Amino acid sequence: MPIKIPASLPAHDVLLSEGVMVVDPASADRQDIRPLKIGLLNLMPKKIQTENQFARLIGATPLQIELSLIRMSEHKTKNTAAEHMKEFYRPFQSVKEEKFDGLIITGAPIEHLAFEDVTYWEELTEVMNWTQTNVHSTFGVCWGGMAMINHFHGIQKHILPAKAFGCFRHKNLAPTSPFLRGFSDDCVIPVSRWTEMRQPEIDAVSNLKTLLGSDETGPCLIEDPDHRALYIFNHFEYDSDTLKGEYDRDVAKGVPINVPCNYYPNDDPKQEPQNRWRSHAHLLYGNWINQIYQSTPFDTRLIGA
Repeated sequence: MPIKIPASLPAHDVLLSEGVMVVDPASADRQDIRPLKIGLLNLMPKKIQTENQFARLIGATPLQIELSLIRMSEHKTKNTAAEHMKEFYRPFQSVKEEKFDGLIITGAPIEHLAFEDVTYWEELTEVMNWTQTNVHSTFGVCWGGMAMINHFHGIQKHILPAKAFGCFRHKNLAPTSPFLRGFSDDCVIPVSRWTEMRQPEIDAVSNLKTLLGSDETGPCLIEDPDHRALYIFNHFEYDSDTLKGEYDRDVAKGVPINVPCNYYPNDDPKQEPQNRWRSHAHLLYGNWINQIYQSTPFDTRLIGA
């Protein structure tokens, strides 16, 4: 089954060119099936790039997905055309009466700020509380995951002495988890952050379960069954050249930055980077979508009940 997105959304042609099945809303409505309604609360500055990355992953399952793009109500983006935001995004305040099978809360490049100093923190706390009544399963990514685990459990993020930047091996710590179905004993995941969550602080909270972790960069994927949520602090969704783009940007600006670890062949930025995480990325998001499909109510009014 395809992912349901507007034909004019840039991700539509990108996914078609990659062989991902897409369908416009009119065609999808003719199918006698209830699609899974997935929201993407996009906090990243490069909205279109992020749309493509997550649509690619959730659109690769056998299920029909209806993707809704959501933004913070008052926050104005500086990196994406206003016309794009007006045509494809809805503010949270206009969707909060709706029910969603799943919601992804992306990262944001604001790690240096205390959570309460983020300009839209008050509305984001409203979003996170709203997920408990209106969303069946929530996936917090990087800063979005850190915000959620802080909001629900009081766990703090910690500033790193140097940026964790590159591709790092992670151990499969819960091979029987349905979210890790098909995973190898370890896998490579892109990491790009100035902060970390610490395993002892996560372990101190009952019922949080670490599914993936790294000896070098710490906990990565956390399951929070009490809040029907997953938190991932790294970036399975990244394209092959995303870390390269971040590295080239900082080099051009004269910002001190290390060559991303284990990313370029022989750590040589003159060579093409290698994507070694794509298959596990599809597995994880496919497993998440499958778990939603297996457990979400058919009657969407019962979501969060």
